[in-house]
Amino acid sequence: MAPTVKQIMDMVDEIAPHSLAEPWDNCGLCVGDFTWPVKKILVGLDPCMQVMQAARKWEADMVLTHHPLFITTQKTIDFQHMPGSAIFLAAREKIALVCAHTNLDKARNGLNDFFAERIGVVCTHPLVLDHGISDEQSGITGIGRIGHIASAITLAEMVSKIKQQLGVSQVRVVGDMNAMVEKIAVCTGSGGSLIPDFLTSGADLYVTGDIKYHDARLIEARGRALIDVGHFASEIIAKDLLSRRMRQAASYAGHDLEIKGFNQEADPFAIV
Repeated sequence: MAPTVKQIMDMVDEIAPHSLAEPWDNCGLCVGDFTWPVKKILVGLDPCMQVMQAARKWEADMVLTHHPLFITTQKTIDFQHMPGSAIFLAAREKIALVCAHTNLDKARNGLNDFFAERIGVVCTHPLVLDHGISDEQSGITGIGRIGHIASAITLAEMVSKIKQQLGVSQVRVVGDMNAMVEKIAVCTGSGGSLIPDFLTSGADLYVTGDIKYHDARLIEARGRALIDVGHFASEIIAKDLLSRRMRQAASYAGHDLEIKGFNQEADPFAIV
């Protein structure tokens, strides 16, 4: 018998405990029925119509994404426009839509750890620790990560390494390209709110996305370095992480599931 949506969500909760989600976030089941059976799961970054249409074509029973379908309260659900069009397709085709957002960001061995590992940073602790959650419950959790690379290199060398590891052609950089960096802070997605924590952390470099102009000036004035890889580049790897961890969880639970990542999502920003 195929597992239900609820059983799959319990697996997600083992990977990214719902208790870790930020209060403002909208993690978990966005659309669907806890009792629906699940045989196929399509994993992506965004619950956009491109992903939803691919799920319909593949006859998936669930779409699991990092970003929620919506966070703010929706006063009107218009089936002609997002998020209504995704809700309509999900309901019509019985495709459950589930997300793991800030809970995946903060979880031990979650997205920030995976991102840090991808760029060669060995994590030691969160940039901002989750208070009130014991290690027995969730391990070391919190927003962002602090760590170090194997040996100090120049900012220019770190830029080159990150571009290669993330497969991006351009990044935004603040700081002296000849300065040496070794202790590094990371935050996937939009990391601007953690800049005060970065500046007091003792890290040489902050790797994140979506940094505003005045925040960049603040980092520059403090003599620190920044590499802004963009929101998409720092989080598209969530589909790889979730796909791998869900396959492991399904195998452990004895569920016969087909799980694959959607590999055609692209950054909405084009550099011209």
